[in-house]
Amino acid sequence: MNIVILAGGVGTRLWPLGRKHNPKQFFPMVSTKPLIKETYDRFLKAYGPGKIYFSITPDLERPLRKLLPKVTRSQLIIEPERRDTAPAMGYAAAVLALKDPDEPMVFVPADHFIADQERFLQCFRVGERLIRETGKLLDIGITATFPSTVLGYTKIGALYPVPGDVEVYRFAGHTEKPKYATAAKYLVSGKYLWHGNYYMWTPRKFLEAFKIHQPTTARVLGQIQQALTAKRVAEVAALYSRLEKISFDYAVTEKIKKSDVLIIKGDFGWSDIGTWDMLHSQLSATADGRGNVIKGEVVHFDSKNCLLYAHDARVLAAVGLEDVVVVDTKDAVLVCPKNRAQDVKKLFPEFEKRGLKKYL
Repeated sequence: MNIVILAGGVGTRLWPLGRKHNPKQFFPMVSTKPLIKETYDRFLKAYGPGKIYFSITPDLERPLRKLLPKVTRSQLIIEPERRDTAPAMGYAAAVLALKDPDEPMVFVPADHFIADQERFLQCFRVGERLIRETGKLLDIGITATFPSTVLGYTKIGALYPVPGDVEVYRFAGHTEKPKYATAAKYLVSGKYLWHGNYYMWTPRKFLEAFKIHQPTTARVLGQIQQALTAKRVAEVAALYSRLEKISFDYAVTEKIKKSDVLIIKGDFGWSDIGTWDMLHSQLSATADGRGNVIKGEVVHFDSKNCLLYAHDARVLAAVGLEDVVVVDTKDAVLVCPKNRAQDVKKLFPEFEKRGLKKYL
């Protein structure tokens, strides 16, 4: 199976640490390794470098090569620009379809925390086998622990029998980023899993799905394949810019025939490091006696359940804060309630309006 690490995103909700040209996956958010290196290392021994690809944008090629100097040019699938996950995944499928259209592939986000790596890899082995046996799309769902409004939800049906102890379910539907009340109902029902974004299929099947659910996108992807074969680089970029900016979840998953999908229950200790409150939760084991997660040189008094992230050139001091995120970098400071961390990206239009794009 080919592994495609999706590493072209910015991670806007982790501003000001993550920026357009230096996104969150290039930082050691949880351990001493950057997230993207942790992701790469999980698969390197099991699959070898020849089966691992990176889906990135041109501006990230240099930082990726600096961080992972042994990665070769043939391992890079460079999408001409950022246009959300449907174009990125369609482009990667189009590229790999030219090499081996029926070899299973999996899209892996570059910024997830995984506790049990062997169990994690076991789920992919099950997924690959089921693709070859059934021809279905495989995805991984994670047991929800709170009503998140920034994650998608997968509804599961009956248990699908497979050998071993990995649980596989029939697919019963997908809802992307529901409102809080809906997410709370999903949590209580027990029939919904967080959508892990580990889509597994073959390049041919992904392209066929676009043809059914996004015919305009499919037509452009076919033209891109022709341009790639003829090595017409400028034409590839021009065609790619015509693809609709939309996530794969909205473009395909919410429309796909339910019988074409199976869901693996991922019980390997998972967290999407997508917001500052999620990072606080993930690092809670390192918190002080009052629940404060601290990075860098921090002095605080009477503060509780905060994330205090200091820049390495300054001391961060806090008094009497509770459930607050403070992130200090060399040129910007973020202060927000922890329960509003998902709204950080809403600052971006104001930055652009005031001519402050250099800080994004």
